[in-house]
Amino acid sequence: MTGQQLRLTVEQVLALASDEASRTAGGKLGGEGSWTLTGDSASGAVWGLCKGSGREPYRTVVDLTGPAYRCTCPSRKFPCKHALGLLLLRATREAQEAREGREAREGQEPAPPPDWAAEWLAERAAKAARAADGPARPADAEAARKRAARRAERVGAGVLELERRLADAVREGLAGQERTGYAGWEETAARMVDAQAPGLAARVRELGAIPGCGAGWPARMLEEFALLHLLDRAWLGVSGLPEPLAATVRSRVGLPYSAEGETVRDRWLVLAQYDSVSPDGRLTTRRTWLRGLGSGRPALVLDFGPPGRPPELALPVGLVLEAPVRFRTGSAGLRADLGDRTATTAATGAPAAVSTGEALAAYGAALREDPWLESWPVVLGPVIPVPGEAGEGGWQIADAEGTSALPVTPAGGRSRTGLWQLAALSGGGPVTVFGECGHRGFTPLTAWHPHAAEPVVLG
Repeated sequence: MTGQQLRLTVEQVLALASDEASRTAGGKLGGEGSWTLTGDSASGAVWGLCKGSGREPYRTVVDLTGPAYRCTCPSRKFPCKHALGLLLLRATREAQEAREGREAREGQEPAPPPDWAAEWLAERAAKAARAADGPARPADAEAARKRAARRAERVGAGVLELERRLADAVREGLAGQERTGYAGWEETAARMVDAQAPGLAARVRELGAIPGCGAGWPARMLEEFALLHLLDRAWLGVSGLPEPLAATVRSRVGLPYSAEGETVRDRWLVLAQYDSVSPDGRLTTRRTWLRGLGSGRPALVLDFGPPGRPPELALPVGLVLEAPVRFRTGSAGLRADLGDRTATTAATGAPAAVSTGEALAAYGAALREDPWLESWPVVLGPVIPVPGEAGEGGWQIADAEGTSALPVTPAGGRSRTGLWQLAALSGGGPVTVFGECGHRGFTPLTAWHPHAAEPVVLG
């Protein structure tokens, strides 16, 4: 097959589902135990056999140059749950290969597809060849350009529809959002999936949960409306944006990464690692924060686990890895894939730190590259945690000199236990703290005492 292969992430695979039931069913089929005879090819095809209710397993094959799907199951949904499960399995494997180093697979000869998959792929190749006009390479480039143009048109139509939906919600008043509930925004999210904008779909789904988040939800809802409106307008004018910002907009909308960023080989300190679960419980996301000890560059590595299966990447905080890290375009230069780890050591002492003022300046600079960035990784020190009045709310992280402070996020970081851990570690004295600095405050994740080499994971 010819054409440009899509490199789908777990989030983008789930966004391909036609409805919530398909996403749930596909997630259950994203594990190794559901499949046999799986394989893929360098040309962009993936196939496998999935055991179903019948005597014979379902034959599933996906051509990622389309993408296009073929499955012997009787489902009328497109893609079916088996195609979604197969793509989820592939996305998980690709994440694993990225961690182990892509070079490990480049020397291997891929196995040929089974006859039933090869026949369908050959039919598609023959059909594409008949439709091609002129030399193969220009035709391929032209076909790719046309596909990109068609997708851009569909995304643009989805963006305009979302703008109308947001305008209607503001005009009708936020009070009605409590009555609308999750279903109304889920329907809009499904429309964004139809428009091939999974990034927009994910942000829209989050709107339905905001009215139930407690006091202050109208302000939070308006914030999210404004950020979505900004993203919509950015997409409509993406052709006139500088390329780094344009890459960020395409990434936020949900388009696949079209190019790799730079690769940095360094000794990487593991600053923090923690999991979060999607509101519907379908997906576990593991966030791993790294810092290059030579380059000083931060990196965020994401790993995903479908239902019933935790993410695989497990790195202890304080570990130092010697490895190449491949950064992705957009996302303010944070998102990265961890390559082959050739050596590991244990860090001694706290990493280099900045003041609270410098942390805010760093976050502000990052927002110029990615206005939708919720937080920026910073190491603060020396700082002192200041509990709120009567221990309830109002926590701050103050510079040891007392010149400035950052509020702790309203949720109290990942847990209030973590805040009291930090206070106990400090004992009123200065410590070094790593966390995420954003517009809602600072979320502490890891701390170091001046007289201890080992970090303390908070939470």
